[in-house]
Amino acid sequence: MAADACGIFAHKEKLLKDKEYSDELAFKFALEKGVKPRPNETKEEIDERGVFVRQANRFTTPFGNEEGNLKALPNRYGIYWAHGCHWSNRPVIVRDILGLEDVIYEKHVTHTGETNKYGWGFRDQEGYKDEKTGFHFLSEAYFNVDKDYNGRATTPTLVDLDKKIAVNNDYHRLTNYIEVYFRKYQKTDIDLYPVKYRDVIDEFNDWLFPTINNGHYRMAFCQSKVAYDEAYDDFFDNIEKLDKRLENNRFLFGDYITDSDIRLYVTLVRWETSYYRNIGPMKKRITEYKNIWGYVKDLFSIPEFRRYTFFEFTSDNTSLFRPYAERIAPKVDYDKEWKTDGKRKELSNDKENVYLHTNIDFKEYETKISESHWNSLNRKDRDPFNRTIKIDPSINPLKGLLKNER
Repeated sequence: MAADACGIFAHKEKLLKDKEYSDELAFKFALEKGVKPRPNETKEEIDERGVFVRQANRFTTPFGNEEGNLKALPNRYGIYWAHGCHWSNRPVIVRDILGLEDVIYEKHVTHTGETNKYGWGFRDQEGYKDEKTGFHFLSEAYFNVDKDYNGRATTPTLVDLDKKIAVNNDYHRLTNYIEVYFRKYQKTDIDLYPVKYRDVIDEFNDWLFPTINNGHYRMAFCQSKVAYDEAYDDFFDNIEKLDKRLENNRFLFGDYITDSDIRLYVTLVRWETSYYRNIGPMKKRITEYKNIWGYVKDLFSIPEFRRYTFFEFTSDNTSLFRPYAERIAPKVDYDKEWKTDGKRKELSNDKENVYLHTNIDFKEYETKISESHWNSLNRKDRDPFNRTIKIDPSINPLKGLLKNER
């Protein structure tokens, strides 16, 4: 289980152990397992204009009922995720909201060695390896499928625990697969991805990815001033639209949390607690957006969101000018500052419920999930400005349409 959100110093003992995991030890494990060094985003994922164009996901086989699709089975899969990776915070939040803790395994991964040369691993586990698979590195799950794979092993990755192979690292649709095809195993009738409106939610999510979710990385990894300015303006212009949308909607699509709220929340959290360190002067802090900040605090009050919200600020830096994240942030009372005042309930017609409950047979719920063009192998298809959305993101197209059945 994830660490408590407010346990800022909960990892002190682990940090002492971390120091024992040297680059030399990581090299030894890598040599034994035949693991290659992790590629560098700022060298491998930059186009001719200096724009960061994120790599395509390697494992995109969908869950479904067609031949060749992955099949939802209890205790077959594990979600491998990282504290500081908002992409990978999504599926574990979904898993817990839907009551699938006993159905899908989860394992937190960490950096390896001192320089993280070999990518994600298990520095806080006995013997620096995963007890379920024996992996020292997440990339082993990739190489077990494709020994010539030369991309990054990313989080989240869904691993087949029986075969010890990666089967899906498509963060664009992974939460949707869990929401739809594992519904038969849910402990609740919570509905994060209502059948009738999936096309609207997908369109919004595919707009959210380049503008907001990937906004920080476009600024942090780009290699030209033009690319930086484009990403900076794109993010802050569109965050204003979402702030306007949330002025009259408790959540993105109205009274109830959907898959899209999970995607937005985990990104906003990282902006406020970490991302600002990498991009230079921020136009505005997340706390300065009245509606967005109230929205973040509203979601933070929900256990499944809070459980995967991490405030971890650790450093051995002893220089005179230490950054805010090391010097001040560990002293902040996040429980107090992030506590909701409850006022956003007034925007809802169902004030005491945050989740949509749908009484529907799981077979009717199992519709085919759309593909995302962000997984295209053609880099131009993944250009950040290759997106469309029919309705201005400042407007909720489902206002008043989501109705609770209980």
